[in-house]
Amino acid sequence: MRIVFDCRYTRFDRHDGISRYTAGLVTELGRLHPVTMLISDHRQLDLLPALPWQLVSAPTSIREPLVARTVNRLKPDVVFTPMQTMGSWGRKYRLILTVHDLIYYRHRTPPRDLAAPIRLLWRLYHLSWWPQRMLLNRADGVVTVSETTKGLIEEHHLTDRPVSVIPNAADPVREPVAERRAPESARLVYMGSFMPYKNVDTLVRAVSDLPGYELHLMSRVSRQEQDRLTALAPQASLVFHNGASDAEYSAVLSSATALVSASHDEGFGIPLVEAMSIGIPVVVSDIPIFREIGGDAAVYFPADDADALTAAVLGLRAAGEWATRSALSLRQSARFTWRESARKLLSLLTEVPSPTDAPRTGRRSR
Repeated sequence: MRIVFDCRYTRFDRHDGISRYTAGLVTELGRLHPVTMLISDHRQLDLLPALPWQLVSAPTSIREPLVARTVNRLKPDVVFTPMQTMGSWGRKYRLILTVHDLIYYRHRTPPRDLAAPIRLLWRLYHLSWWPQRMLLNRADGVVTVSETTKGLIEEHHLTDRPVSVIPNAADPVREPVAERRAPESARLVYMGSFMPYKNVDTLVRAVSDLPGYELHLMSRVSRQEQDRLTALAPQASLVFHNGASDAEYSAVLSSATALVSASHDEGFGIPLVEAMSIGIPVVVSDIPIFREIGGDAAVYFPADDADALTAAVLGLRAAGEWATRSALSLRQSARFTWRESARKLLSLLTEVPSPTDAPRTGRRSR
């Protein structure tokens, strides 16, 4: 069986979420079965494994609707893409598309790093469900990264194709410690963007009532947003890393009391897995996806309740509580590995029928 993996969403310098999902999966899949990668820029190879590759047009190119004509020349049996927008006109192979989350139907502000025309199209796309249905029903199967998102896809009847969960995972932050009895510092770590739905304001308000604690904000952030958050709670001890290196992130996270997030919505929660994998407890908002990822290891609080977050952090000081959460975190994180996700993906790629191979049994989308 010839497998082609669409790696054109891989970044050049450092991974974002979809880029990391791509690299993590294709690396482990390539150890299980021969794979050919699709790239659109040679610089992407710096963050990808040493596997056969083919250069094609970029996914944002005006030629994208016809990219299947180029891919057909590779004579694949099946193509997997970590997005749902890959062109498919004229394809002669099975196609598996991916939906990571449905966040932007509820929070329609697009990512700020997109060009203005793309931001406009993004908003228009998320005004209705029918464009998503149209995209997904072109495929032979659909992948998503969590049971939470799978449930939402089914709730909104977004496709009549089979939907499979291939979980996200996390690259190792550092070697895990077998047993951790107490935190090394009173640091709280936040890793994520500063989009409004991420609700960073609640983290800042909570740490303002935690004397001696520092909130380390690891991602890139504008000067304007730094000033706004600082003014929100002047007594809070905030440390802006403005885009930490992997080494810096590892050092801060591994010495922290907890990783924290007050997000209203997420597609997965890779930072949770990163923290738990080295025995750092996570204190996070009580939303379905965090319940799925954090399980019994995480400590939960209502997303907009800064006082509850403060109490949850202080609760880790109780005798034996931090050590217990640390041990539970190590156990919970073991559920999410690229190797296991690649095995599930390979099974899907070898078994999913095309519409002409077998009758469809799913419910027709509305």
